[in-house]
Amino acid sequence: MTLKGGYHGKLLRINLSERTAKTEAIPDKILVDYIGGRGLGAKLLYDETPKGTNPLGPENKLYFITGALNGVNAPTTSRYTVVTKAPLSGTITSSSSGGHFGYSLKATGFDVIAIEGKASSPVYISVNNQNVEIKDAGHLWGKDVHEASDILIQKYGEKAGIAAIGVAGEQQVLLASIMNEKNHAAGRSGIGAVLGSKMLKAIVVNGDTKTPTASEEAVKEAIAEWRRYIGEAPLTKDVLKEYGTPVLVNVINNLGAYPTKNFQDGVFLNYPSTSPETFKELHFVKRSPCHGCPIGCARITQTVKAQGKGPEYETIWAFGGLCLVENLEKIIHANYACNQYGLDTISTGSTIACAMELSEKGYFDKEAMDLMREAIGKDLKFGDEDAIVTLSEKIGKAEGIGKILGMGSKRLAEKYGHPELSMTVKGLEIPAYDPRGLQGMALSYATCNRGGCHLRGYLVGAEAIATPFEIDRFSSQGKPGLVKLFQDNTAVIDSLGACIFTQFAINPDHYALMWAAVTGIETTGDEILKKGERIWNLERLYNMREGFTLADDTLPNRILNEPFKFGHSKGRNIVLKEMLDEYFKLRNWTAKGEVSKEKIDELGL
Repeated sequence: MTLKGGYHGKLLRINLSERTAKTEAIPDKILVDYIGGRGLGAKLLYDETPKGTNPLGPENKLYFITGALNGVNAPTTSRYTVVTKAPLSGTITSSSSGGHFGYSLKATGFDVIAIEGKASSPVYISVNNQNVEIKDAGHLWGKDVHEASDILIQKYGEKAGIAAIGVAGEQQVLLASIMNEKNHAAGRSGIGAVLGSKMLKAIVVNGDTKTPTASEEAVKEAIAEWRRYIGEAPLTKDVLKEYGTPVLVNVINNLGAYPTKNFQDGVFLNYPSTSPETFKELHFVKRSPCHGCPIGCARITQTVKAQGKGPEYETIWAFGGLCLVENLEKIIHANYACNQYGLDTISTGSTIACAMELSEKGYFDKEAMDLMREAIGKDLKFGDEDAIVTLSEKIGKAEGIGKILGMGSKRLAEKYGHPELSMTVKGLEIPAYDPRGLQGMALSYATCNRGGCHLRGYLVGAEAIATPFEIDRFSSQGKPGLVKLFQDNTAVIDSLGACIFTQFAINPDHYALMWAAVTGIETTGDEILKKGERIWNLERLYNMREGFTLADDTLPNRILNEPFKFGHSKGRNIVLKEMLDEYFKLRNWTAKGEVSKEKIDELGL
C-alpha cells in the first residue's frame, strides 16, 4: 500500500552522546500497520531497545511522535505522544498531551523525533523545519518549567512549540512529567525523569511544512461529519464546555465510586467544597482550548494568590477526596506547583495519600518522621490542606522528605513495610474511579499495559454517564468484550493524534473514514480496530519480554477484598478472575495471559 498523505515519512534521530542528528525514512508499511503516535512508538521501542533496558540509562530511548491527523485541522487532533520505557513501573509507557506542541512538531516535516544516548552537560534541542540544533542549556538547568519556557519563548517566539521538564525531571524524580506550553502534561510513569537522565531540558519545534492529504475534498467532508457529531453529543456539546472535566466530581462521588482516604472509602462527604459549581463560581477565568478543539475542556483558573491552568478532575480528586482535603484553593495551589516543577498530579496526590496513611498508622521510622516534621512542622495526617502544597513542592525539588515521596507510592509503601497501602497496578497509581463501583474499570485497570490507567479503556463513559451507551456498572456480564473494544479503540485514537473525548461522540467508522481520507487507503471501522488490536498486543509482548506475567494483572488487596461500608457501591465485590479468563479467551491469548503464537501470526507481529 502506498500512502498518499498523513505523514512526512521522516524520523529525526538525535544521539545526545555523539551530538548528532540524522534523518531516516519510515517505511509505509510500518505507518499503515501502526498508524502513528502511540502505535508507531510501541513498534520503535520494541525493535530498538533490548530486554532489560534501564529506563534511566543512556540505552533507553524516548520518542516524540505525531499522529496521522496532526496538521489536517480535524477537531481535537493536536495531540502528540511520548513513548519510552517507564522509570516508575518498568512497563512500556506512552503519554499523550494536547496544547499546540503536536501541531508544531508535525509542521517541522518530521513525524518522529527519536532521542537516544546522554548529553555530557545540559542541552536543549531546536527543530525549525529541517534545521536541527543541539544547544547548551546551562542557563535553563535548575529553572522551573515556566521560567525555562519563558526564556525559550523570548528566543523563539510565541508560536514555537515548547516541551520542557522542570526541576523534578532534572532530579530524575519518578513522578516527573514532560510539560508543553507550560501547563499541558505528558504525564504518568515518570517520563520526565527519562529526559532528565539524558540531560535534555527541552525541545523547541517550529515550522511551516504542511501535512499532505490524499484528498482535500474527502478530508473536508470527514471533518464536517466529525464536527457535526461532536457538536451534537451532550458531553462534548455542552457539559465539558460548561464545567470541564471537574464535572465528574459530583457524578462519580454520587455513585459511591470516588476513591477517598487512600481508597478506604468511596464517598467524599465534603465534596461540595470541591464541586464543579464551586470551581466555576470561585476560580474559573476562561476556557483554554487545545489547538483546533471545539470542546475546550481546559480551564484558566485563579486564586487570590496566583493564576494558572487547571486542575482537571483527576487532580481535584487526588489532592482532594483521596487526601481528605476540602479546601479547593489549596488543591489548585498543589496543581500549580506540579505544573511548575513538572510532576504528574495523579501519582503525586496518590503518593501523598499513601504517606498520610503510613504516618497515621505509625509505620514511618524516626528518620521519615523527622524529615516530615521538618517539612510541614508536624506529623502528617489526612485532611492536612497545607501539606499537599508543601509536599508537592518538596517532591518537585527532590528535597528532604520529598526525595523519599518522589519514588512513588509503591516504593514508599514497600520501604516502610506495608506494600498493601499502595494503590497501584504494575507500579502505577490508580486514578479517580474506584473499580468497586465500576466493574468494567476493574478489568481495564488490571490488564492495562501502562499500569493503573483510566485512559487505555475508559468504560467510565458507559458505566457512569451512559455515554456512548449505558451498561450496568455492577455487572460483569459482557465487560471483557467491552474492555477489549475500548482498549483497541483507544489505541487507534492515541495513534491518530486525536483526543479520547471524541469517543463520546464518534465511533471507529468515523476514525476509519478520516484516516482513509487523509492517507488515501480505504479502510473500515473493523479494519482500523484491527490496527488498534495489533498495537495493544505489541505493548503486551513488550511487557512480557520485560518479565511481567499474569500475576501483574491484578488490583490492590484493599480493592479486591474490602467492600465499601457505605455509599451507593456499598458491599460490592469484584469478580476479577472470571472476567480475566473470558478476556484472555476473547484476545486469543493463553490461559496465563500470554500473547499466543496464533495471535502473533494473525497480527503480523
